[in-house]
Amino acid sequence: MGEIGAFSGRHVLAELDGIEPRLLDDPDFLREALRSAVAEAGATVVDVLAHRFAPHGVTVLALLAESHASVHAYPEIGAAFADVFTCGERADPELAVRLLARALGTGSVRTTTARRGHGARQLTEPVGRGISRSWDVSDVLFETRTEFQHLLIGRTAQGISLFCDGERQSTEATQLTYHEALMVPPMLLAGQVRRVLVIGSSEGVASRLAVAGGAEVVDHVDIDRVAVRACAEHLPYGYTPAELAAAERGDGPVRVHYRDGWEFLARAEPGYDVVVIDLPDENDDPGAQHNRLYGKEFLERCTALLAPGGVVSSQAGCPTMWRNDTLVSAWRRFTEAFGTVVYYGSDEHEWAFLSGRVEGGEPDLEGRLEKAAYRPRTIDATALRGNTVPPLRVRASGPTRRGA
Repeated sequence: MGEIGAFSGRHVLAELDGIEPRLLDDPDFLREALRSAVAEAGATVVDVLAHRFAPHGVTVLALLAESHASVHAYPEIGAAFADVFTCGERADPELAVRLLARALGTGSVRTTTARRGHGARQLTEPVGRGISRSWDVSDVLFETRTEFQHLLIGRTAQGISLFCDGERQSTEATQLTYHEALMVPPMLLAGQVRRVLVIGSSEGVASRLAVAGGAEVVDHVDIDRVAVRACAEHLPYGYTPAELAAAERGDGPVRVHYRDGWEFLARAEPGYDVVVIDLPDENDDPGAQHNRLYGKEFLERCTALLAPGGVVSSQAGCPTMWRNDTLVSAWRRFTEAFGTVVYYGSDEHEWAFLSGRVEGGEPDLEGRLEKAAYRPRTIDATALRGNTVPPLRVRASGPTRRGA
């Protein structure tokens, strides 16, 4: 069936409305409409069966060399369900549905496409209460369940992408925008950048940016050894395998520690100029072990490790109104803990970051950007002026700080 060795395909599910009822009660018409649609879309038709129900309604099934297609008609409401599943790439099931809808004179069509089989996956990522988005993963490069999370690395429309527990963490197309928004503002806010602590951030991009920003020592702490090594092996950004091996040995400015962040802080020597917390988004899952690394006590522990003029920076959530609860909570914690708080909502991205410094005062981020050791590609002076203004709801939730 289908192409030899190609255990993959697309399955299109469709709902069609606004159809003339008499067409939906005609088995011969529906049989020919379905046969013609799938054949014109490139499928090989083996047989087509139709059955009419009493008092009305028809089901048509087409057996294809590439798999199957069907129509379930409801004349009484002028609607039908259709599905077309084809293996390989020879046939186009989405085109077949469009051709079928044209033959039926459909008033409206709603479709969902799922990729199935080896090397293909469709992930549904929650983005808010009752809201989700689908990711077509055309090629799964790596997938496993580690001791701490489900991990998948694959090709999407945004290039090679990393998913943890079904949520996109970074993609080839957007990772620099994300990581510069995470790292550049705190490096500009800090009095100096010599020692940096990164907690999470499995890809290793944050560590590399810290070194580019002048850090002589970067301690990278991540609890999931499997995830960090998979990122180095399969992602075209972040650590290379050779860089990670050196960091695991402590050979160079970056030192990787496979430890729990809470445990590492309890034994760490103070004197960090920048402490970065880059974890999956805080959520209401009581089993999510990373949530405790967003709390007030963990923030206090990070602050206790700072050198004078040091900065704590954290991935703080999403500024969109349907998913900003964690951002509002993080803003309150930061404004209670620090004399200076800088918000940064990343350009062309959906995430926000907070940086806090114990000392008060208005920071000159734009002036320091001109003299910075690292020159970002996604942040300039205008971006700093515009993206450091928190959304109104966030500003209204607690004391005002930089840009408010």
